[in-house]
Amino acid sequence: MAPPIPLLAVCGSDGTSLLRGPPQCELDSSFQRDSRPSRCLTFSRDGTLFGWSHGHRLVFKCLSPSNKMVTHQPSVHCLSFSVSVVRCADGSAVSTLNLPKTNLLEFSPLNNILVTWQPYTKTQDSPQGEANLQLWDLPSGRLIKALYQKKAESWCPSWSEDEKICVRSVNNELHFYENNDFNSIANKLHMQKVSDFALSPGAQPSKVAVYVPGSKGAPSFVRLYQYPVLGGASAALANKSFFKADRVNMQWNQKASAVLVTASTEVDKTGASYYGEQTLHYLAANGETALVQLAKNGPIYDVAWSPNSTEFCVVYGFMPAKATVFNLKCDPVFDFGTGPRNAAYYSFSHSVKFGRIITPPGLSPQGHILVLAGFGNLRGQMEVWDLKKYKQVSKPQAPDATYFSWCPDGEHIVTATCSPRLRVSNGYKIWHYTGTVLHKQDAAAGSELWKVHWQPFPEGSFPERPIKYQAAPSELGTTEAAPIQAYRPPALRHLPATPSSKLHEDEPPQDLRSGLSGEKSLSKSALKNQRKREAKKAAKQVNTLWILSAEE
Repeated sequence: MAPPIPLLAVCGSDGTSLLRGPPQCELDSSFQRDSRPSRCLTFSRDGTLFGWSHGHRLVFKCLSPSNKMVTHQPSVHCLSFSVSVVRCADGSAVSTLNLPKTNLLEFSPLNNILVTWQPYTKTQDSPQGEANLQLWDLPSGRLIKALYQKKAESWCPSWSEDEKICVRSVNNELHFYENNDFNSIANKLHMQKVSDFALSPGAQPSKVAVYVPGSKGAPSFVRLYQYPVLGGASAALANKSFFKADRVNMQWNQKASAVLVTASTEVDKTGASYYGEQTLHYLAANGETALVQLAKNGPIYDVAWSPNSTEFCVVYGFMPAKATVFNLKCDPVFDFGTGPRNAAYYSFSHSVKFGRIITPPGLSPQGHILVLAGFGNLRGQMEVWDLKKYKQVSKPQAPDATYFSWCPDGEHIVTATCSPRLRVSNGYKIWHYTGTVLHKQDAAAGSELWKVHWQPFPEGSFPERPIKYQAAPSELGTTEAAPIQAYRPPALRHLPATPSSKLHEDEPPQDLRSGLSGEKSLSKSALKNQRKREAKKAAKQVNTLWILSAEE
């Protein structure tokens, strides 16, 4: 049986389309393109449903008191939106809701409920504000419950995979609902001030990681609980406390056996980093905890679990950044050396790091390919690695990209330049992981691209294929980055190039598995000493640059 063909949803100022691909992307015949502007779209977790908000533009002309057009006054444009849900297989309608201000959409795991969020507002008629988080019964279109959710951050309730448990944060405590009954709270977790949580993926029993920020000299901490046992510290599966944390990012692996916690501060009091200060902590459901020791000073740009749940990749350190794969003992397995990178993407992963879209539970694939990329303020260089051989496959470049996502087939990726992050050169590209551009689409003149999104599929829909090293054929060719010479200060440009004139010493990849590289992994004390040496070396380089600038 041939594998299915994924859909790519594209929305922008000129409407919403469903494209059938890859490698080329053509309009899906079962979905009639919606020409009305749309900023919000989503697929259900199994990929069977597609929902989007759409609207029509209302134009109000600014008139003078005599009802004559005032030419120097601009027209006022207003968008009125509604929400539609269709089946991906044939485009047939499932539900249509009249929700004029919907900004966010999400399906529950079993497609029983559609969640919509509108900006929280207060009016004279409603000084307390209106309930802006709404839960809809999909089959009937009936409103199940309307709740208050002021912030867009962590707006959507979290369900277990079987929808037997639903959790949301309310006033520094967690409310648990069972079997989609939102009229009664089945359980609560309240301790000090719970500011963030993460519900585990997968089947029952469900686990939840909770974060409580420190106060009055007490440390912050993260605890793991197994529902419904929520009775304080003694009931916790694991507990990890730490200082220097203004916020955290908690990520479960797909097997719900461990959590990675990135703790961040807004300001680095030492003045060493513009990005504040970050530490990475590991908590396992069996009670084991650890501080992940990183071999280079600097910020932690990204942390990604492998879909096999047995290892994770961290991108960290002052530029050029290091990237290292660790096992569940938090020992380094492979070091990719240094390079211009700030993100990591395992194949089949649907996460978008600089858009912070979390990978849906239950969609974990093999993850045999890893892409290390440098987006944002970097040049868009991508390094594609074969994780079975730890060998680099290709090194394409996607400048100005603001979005990255693996196609569910594990063969293709999409990069896009979207507004409002960048309002120029909007468009998207479909790539083969060998570095070939297979399809390119630029936004029409005067229009903006707002979002692209692959249709997800359940695990096992696409078999793992052998990794290719030869570039796939394409008329658009490849975008391999040309070698770039290192910057040399003007005072040194008339002298022969010497290793001492380099601003940074590039580190090559290194296999850290015992018995393969001839050396064992560094101990914690050795890593600490190595970081001290690097900090001293970096300070010496900065002083040298100041001296050179003064000589000029």
